[in-house]
Amino acid sequence: MFTTRRLIIVATAVAVLSGCASPNPYDNQGQADGGSQGMSKTAKYGGLGALAGALAGAAIDHNNRGKGALIGAAVVGASAAGYGYYADQQEKKLRASMANTGVEVQRQGDQIKLIMPGNITFATDSANIAPSFYQPLNNLANSLKEFNQNQIEIVGYTDSTGSRQHNMDLSQRRAQSVATYLTSQGVSGANLSARGAGPDNPIASNGDVNGRAQNRRVEVNLKAIPGQQYGGQQQQPGTVQQYP
Repeated sequence: MFTTRRLIIVATAVAVLSGCASPNPYDNQGQADGGSQGMSKTAKYGGLGALAGALAGAAIDHNNRGKGALIGAAVVGASAAGYGYYADQQEKKLRASMANTGVEVQRQGDQIKLIMPGNITFATDSANIAPSFYQPLNNLANSLKEFNQNQIEIVGYTDSTGSRQHNMDLSQRRAQSVATYLTSQGVSGANLSARGAGPDNPIASNGDVNGRAQNRRVEVNLKAIPGQQYGGQQQQPGTVQQYP
């Protein structure tokens, strides 16, 4: 009979190997985190989830730790791998729909981040969305309706020019403008939040023009909904209303 330790190792290995069957084509584009190159996010999440589940299952089932480890690995590993697959598919479609729009799509572990530069989204010192940016936002709305099991956080940022209070207010209004537009296009507001961070968390130096331009941005962060069970199926997007 296998020992508990061997069962945990076997359960984890199965989850990792099953995930390796579907490599993420974007892992070699500089967006991958750590050592995940060559391994799909599905594999990584499934393996880590299986290990955590195996340990939890072994701890819970005191009478049969080996059985508990296998059950825990199967349940938790499948859930984690399910979100990995879900995020892989959404990332792929977002990269296609955001190509040549100026919006950068990043994958950071279990989170998808879209960076929208301020120079293409808003006029200077304004929270009114530039008409030319409606189409990229429509593309994003389509994705958020198709992949409608995301926690969506919209964060506005500014450079350090001007007073902090003014920048906090402006960044909040810009984040809210994006959120309002997305919900007007049919995106559910149930798991959506918007906030302004002003000059905090700069991604470049505020000491020169180019750096300040990079810091003026809106970020849309997509992550798993806590407690949500993820599978491989998503709802199809409906018709998107176009703004004039």
